[in-house]
Amino acid sequence: MEILKVENLTKIYGKDNNKVIALSNVSFKVEKGEFIAIVGASGSGKSTLLHLIGGVDRPTNGKVYIDGEDIYQYDDDKLAIFRRRQVGLIYQFYNLIPILNVEENITLPLDLDNHKIDKEKINNMLELLGLMERRNHLPNELSGGEQQRASIGRALITSPAIILADEPTGNLDSKASDEIVHLLKKSNKEYKQTIIMITHNLEIAAYADRIIKIEDGKIVEGE
Repeated sequence: MEILKVENLTKIYGKDNNKVIALSNVSFKVEKGEFIAIVGASGSGKSTLLHLIGGVDRPTNGKVYIDGEDIYQYDDDKLAIFRRRQVGLIYQFYNLIPILNVEENITLPLDLDNHKIDKEKINNMLELLGLMERRNHLPNELSGGEQQRASIGRALITSPAIILADEPTGNLDSKASDEIVHLLKKSNKEYKQTIIMITHNLEIAAYADRIIKIEDGKIVEGE
């Protein structure tokens, strides 16, 4: 079953002599439950692609369909709601709320939607993340790996259509990086969670089911 379809996605910044083509007519599909790695050098367009898929930015041309929905048919308010409910975002620098503890950071998307917190689901999530004993700790009391695990929990808690991870191991040492990629793989296998991960690390990318390589804003392998 197709969960993501990207059609002729193009992003251009600036005009005339200052024009930069960040993406040029990128098209590909992702099946539900796939774990995809997108690799490329700095400036290749991979992060721009991820932001367009996630509705963080709007394309110059092209379409993005998530679970059959054309996400750019929405105005900014509706797109923000769709993104919160259907797209889980994981960033390199965690983006946790410093005054909220681990459990509160994980449940934040549910709180924003005024959804009842299912304690059993939260406990299961904390067990999966290995954070049960850290649930009441603030972000500044956690290691980098623990903070990233909390951010993964926040992305997973709404059972989104798709998880987008932007260099999720880029700020971690090798041991913590291994833990994070194993956790992503586990969520992919046990929860059938669809994951698209940006990385420059080919060893990390090798955990994915499929690798898409991008150069100069175009897919050159794995379409």
